[in-house]
Amino acid sequence: MIDWQAIIEEHGPAVWQTAYRLLGNHADAADCFQETLVSALNVSRRQRVRSFSALLTRLATARAIDQLRRRFRRSDCSRSPDDASAVKDEAPCPAEQAQQRELADRVRRLLHQLPAQEAEAFCLRYLNDMSYQEIAGALGISTNAAGVLLHRAKARLRELFELSAKEQERG
Repeated sequence: MIDWQAIIEEHGPAVWQTAYRLLGNHADAADCFQETLVSALNVSRRQRVRSFSALLTRLATARAIDQLRRRFRRSDCSRSPDDASAVKDEAPCPAEQAQQRELADRVRRLLHQLPAQEAEAFCLRYLNDMSYQEIAGALGISTNAAGVLLHRAKARLRELFELSAKEQERG
């Protein structure tokens, strides 16, 4: 039998951090956290879980990206995070903090436009510092395929950032 309390105590902070980094909102992160744990429970009922760390990180990333997609489909883009001050920020001055928040908001807005697997790979690599091998294991693909997904995600995000910058210049 799986000791869920021990799993939550061990992996819960990483799941929360993953959700909060992507969503930037306490309420949305809490929903994502719960959805992640329910999904992990369902997976564990169907199959043996080799790494709860990898499973929970992947599920949290996928659920957070799903929430971002729903958020931006509702055209709720103008809403800023309710409690952004709760996130630890090492920026030395308010101007840099504002720039970091603006960049994070732009990344959130653009991530939902990537194909799901590319967005997941990007988040696992750049938000959770997972290696290509760890990403491959979490996504059930080869290490080379993980590299290809990351390359495509970065290229597409670069394109989207450029398009976004051009649109801001126009008006």
